[in-house]
Amino acid sequence: MDEHDDFEERKQEAAPPGIGGLRRRGIYLLPNLFTTAALFFGFYAIVQAMNNRFEASAIAIFIAMVLDGLDGRVARLTHTQSEFGAQYDSISDMVSFGVAPALVMYVWALKDLGKLGWIAAFVYCAGTALRLARFNTNIEVIDKRYFQGLPSPMAAAMLAGLVWVFDDLGIDRELWLSVIAWVFTMYAGITMVSNVPFYSFKEINLKKSVPFWVVALFAAGLGVISLKPSVVLFLMVFAYGVSGYVLWGLGRRARPVI
Repeated sequence: MDEHDDFEERKQEAAPPGIGGLRRRGIYLLPNLFTTAALFFGFYAIVQAMNNRFEASAIAIFIAMVLDGLDGRVARLTHTQSEFGAQYDSISDMVSFGVAPALVMYVWALKDLGKLGWIAAFVYCAGTALRLARFNTNIEVIDKRYFQGLPSPMAAAMLAGLVWVFDDLGIDRELWLSVIAWVFTMYAGITMVSNVPFYSFKEINLKKSVPFWVVALFAAGLGVISLKPSVVLFLMVFAYGVSGYVLWGLGRRARPVI
């Protein structure tokens, strides 16, 4: 997928038969390899959570998010968009950004809350499914500058970042931490299906030339992240996760295109 890419852009007629068609099908495998890799790391996150290796689970979800951001771009660069790829990508997203974060959060902290814990995990999982279904069927695309609701990869990154930062800092999982995990899980699940606008960054054109300071700033940002990846990435994702409500308060809306 890359949920940050328009669903309709991935639809393309099948290649004609013959040598050209065989070559097209060979390239067609490439974006789906990225999707499969993202699916693998989502599954890997679940397995590691079952083994109580929560830091590995969180990192795996972040890796899945990066791979998910590449498959759609690779498909467009190689002109191999397809309906199959779009559907496969959504299924992969459901596992990597829906089921995996929900189960990781449940095993990590929510199970100590009993019924409230698994209900929060289910709310998040159902929110992801509804978010993806709405995204795939919303043909009358809303303002492309904004997403309608929190994108599922960022919701997953918010939960994974919470797990990673607390596990990395060695904080014991007491009852108060379970309450924090419950609040974050419910927040992410509900915000995904809300109408709150989140900036999509689609207006950024990576093909255009940029001033030197932009590259220098990017390099500095990588340096800052390397100092304490768990903390910096969590703060970045958390800031994005609440930015939609700031935009909402400023009167921004993701309006359908008429």
